[in-house]
Amino acid sequence: MTEVGQRRIVVVGGGTAGWMTAAALGRFCLPGMSVTLVESDEIGIVGVGEATIPSIALFNQSLGIDEAAFVAATGGTFKLGIAFDGWGKPDEAYVHAFGLVGSALGVVPFHHYWLRGRKLGIAKQLGHYILHTIAVAGNRFAHVQRPPGSVLPPLPYAYHFDASLYARFLRGFAENLGVVRQEGKIVAVERDQQNGDVAAVLLANGTRVTGDLFIDCSGFRGLLIEQELEAGFEDWTQWLQCDRAVAVPCERVEPLIPLTRSIAREAGWQWRIPLQHRTGNGYVFSSRRISEDEATATLLANLDGEAKADPRTIRFTTGRRRKTWVRNVVAIGLSSGFIEPLESTSIHLIQTAINRLLELLPAGEITDATRDDFNERSALEMERVRDFIILHYHANQREGEPFWDELRAMEVPEALQHKMDLFQSTARVSASFDELFDARAWIQVLIGQNIMPKTYHPIADLLPESRLREFLDRLERAHIEDVSRMPDHGEFVSKFAPVKRDLVPA
Repeated sequence: MTEVGQRRIVVVGGGTAGWMTAAALGRFCLPGMSVTLVESDEIGIVGVGEATIPSIALFNQSLGIDEAAFVAATGGTFKLGIAFDGWGKPDEAYVHAFGLVGSALGVVPFHHYWLRGRKLGIAKQLGHYILHTIAVAGNRFAHVQRPPGSVLPPLPYAYHFDASLYARFLRGFAENLGVVRQEGKIVAVERDQQNGDVAAVLLANGTRVTGDLFIDCSGFRGLLIEQELEAGFEDWTQWLQCDRAVAVPCERVEPLIPLTRSIAREAGWQWRIPLQHRTGNGYVFSSRRISEDEATATLLANLDGEAKADPRTIRFTTGRRRKTWVRNVVAIGLSSGFIEPLESTSIHLIQTAINRLLELLPAGEITDATRDDFNERSALEMERVRDFIILHYHANQREGEPFWDELRAMEVPEALQHKMDLFQSTARVSASFDELFDARAWIQVLIGQNIMPKTYHPIADLLPESRLREFLDRLERAHIEDVSRMPDHGEFVSKFAPVKRDLVPA
């Protein structure tokens, strides 16, 4: 058992991870604690993570951030899901939408009744019964408040935003809470000679920043967690083969859709993320299958508008640190590991790491058992997200394309294989309560990529066919009518929180 003082907290690195961490610590730290963030203007940030999932709204709310101010300051738009083009068969598309799939009916989930309706030939595609998917099709969005007992589902949402502007926004927020920013490039790390903890970081200008607890938000390089403490890295490229991303913004195009697009390409996939002042674009690819020049040419040839900057390439290795908390250093963000942004999980993983840290900070003592628990929970969370991402690649039917053929034929992790086998045999999904992606997410991707169950729960057969037909028709009509009352997404954003033009780079 070791005692770790926590009065002086030092966040190493800025960007989204650093300033999210600093803002949360500034908001929730106990009296007597200090938070210092060290970053250098000489070191750029990755800054391409512009799509999120609904949990980010809870993070902002917990900090007390005004939503309209946040959206306006980051060029933000709203997001109801992700469209996957060509991930099953090349000419097919589906939406992984937030929110409920269908509507409850009896004791078994909706998709069992939908599967029966599909067998009878009376059910349409699954998206016809999902409110978010219908809203996306009509390019509609609104803040929806349901009265108690409403038969209509809620409309949870996430955001698209400019990651660099979000970091800038959080910096101002954190500094108002007392967080101190220390400018400077770290050139050395000082260790405690007795216990091996990190004692201080030394800056190029001669400044020595001491601390009791260090949060490593230094990005892929893992300045403290890996370069100094050698936590180790578990490589997942056997399943997730993409190791590059080329990114470029282009002009905003209409309509302003409440949706991230993920388009399958020859050696990976392309993202399109609509912001108020531009569209974010990128091509995530395997360098074994295509060169950086070819990937860049493919991306530029498939932009919706004129490019607004030179393309830049980001190199990465998918995987995680074997430990994200070593001695008195906690890794958060890219320093803890990386899973490509296919399901917009990067910012969420920052958020959950912050939550785990905040659970422990009030304690006066950090034990080995505490660190082990933090590391085990972090590893399990990333492995579950990893498996969900692998599913997208593995469950493809893009025959004749070497990249996709290899992924379709590969052996997947045992836990993922179990989920796929269970769904195919019984239409059940074994997602535990603490998984990021619950049964609704798994169902949409599995069905969207043509992994269809051989059967469904027999209780679904107890409903007379005429009542099943009526139920499906009524559900679709109710969702269509609900969506028809929502404004156009672009119109909503322009009235709710138009981007602050003075903050947006020219």
